[in-house]
Amino acid sequence: MLDLDRLPLSRKQLHSVGRATARINLWHGSVRSGKTIASLLAFVIAVATAGPSGLVIICGRSLQTIERNVFEPLQDAALFGPLARHVHHTRGATTATILGRTVHLIGAADTRAEGRLRGLTAQLVYVDEATLVPEGFWTQLLARLSVPAARLFATTNPDSPRHWLKVGYLDRARELNLRAWHFKLADNPSLSPEYVADLAAEYVGLWRKRMIDGAWVVAEGAIYDMWAEERYVVTKLPDMRRYWVGCDYGTTNPFSAILLGEGADDRLYVAAEWRHDSRAAHRSMTDAQYSRAVRAWLEGLDIVPEWTFIDPSAASFSTQLWQDGHPGLARATNDVADGIRSVSSLLAADRLLVHESCEGLLGELPGYSWDSKATERGEDAPLKVDDHSADALRYVVHSTAHEWRHLLTAPKETAAA
Repeated sequence: MLDLDRLPLSRKQLHSVGRATARINLWHGSVRSGKTIASLLAFVIAVATAGPSGLVIICGRSLQTIERNVFEPLQDAALFGPLARHVHHTRGATTATILGRTVHLIGAADTRAEGRLRGLTAQLVYVDEATLVPEGFWTQLLARLSVPAARLFATTNPDSPRHWLKVGYLDRARELNLRAWHFKLADNPSLSPEYVADLAAEYVGLWRKRMIDGAWVVAEGAIYDMWAEERYVVTKLPDMRRYWVGCDYGTTNPFSAILLGEGADDRLYVAAEWRHDSRAAHRSMTDAQYSRAVRAWLEGLDIVPEWTFIDPSAASFSTQLWQDGHPGLARATNDVADGIRSVSSLLAADRLLVHESCEGLLGELPGYSWDSKATERGEDAPLKVDDHSADALRYVVHSTAHEWRHLLTAPKETAAA
């Protein structure tokens, strides 16, 4: 059913599959490095050879990520050949069937997911993106592996070197019944040089070290450490093809609206900013007043944005804009780390520039820094100080990533000198 010789596997992948016999088996390293395919293959072999006692469980951040990261590859005949026909899952269901064995799917977005494990006895567990599940959930999961020869298989991209998975498990591998394999992008023989170059262009700084080099490195200092006004600030704007807006809502804190445009030179421009600081102005504004002000600002610029992305916590403001007929409203994508990475990638590729009139944003970006206390906890988080325009920028940039991603690999000649 499964001919390993026909699978596009590297020697390193095959070696990890054959040795994944410890209680905890962990594949970690860069994106697209081959760790997921190797770990899934080892897991499926374990399912095929396991006895009948104990549950088989697959865990991840959510059911959607499990479907995308686990079942889509397993059901791909190009990757797993005839085996793909023996993997059955209905989208949205909490169970699946692999080689005739019932598999239970558990999303673990927060600590409440730990309760779903109470009373279970597990034989085999697969964890997708282990650094994203809560530590308490992971600990409870290991406690459920009480069947003789029970095993856990897990994958993850690197995170902070102080992350609980690194400190409590990887660093203690010799003390534990744990085997781990580290993968770099170069370890995947199936990737073309062009794809590797394109992927490398999308990651810079901290994320390049983690996602391309597969290193567990710390976030420290300035978030946009490449920032320099002489490099990124412009006095004139080119012709624009389209616009979007990102809003960070504030009452006692500043409110910021950022206008992002796609230039005819294949760059993105922060073209304008509207900002209200109630402390500086000694005057607070209601949702209705904010709505009128933002719409008047855009009317004064004679611009109708394709979409306006709103701070997800500002439900009442979103409702006010909708009632006032503001077009193209959407909740901003608020994954902080991914949003920062999107902005960093554009800056590093010289594809994001800021007009000199955006004083609020220009005042925040040089001081936008990592929170050292969060870093000590193994987390990546910016300091929540003077970050309102920076957040609005992150909202609009990351929420439109699918629209501008191609610009990162566009020929440099298309950009203005």
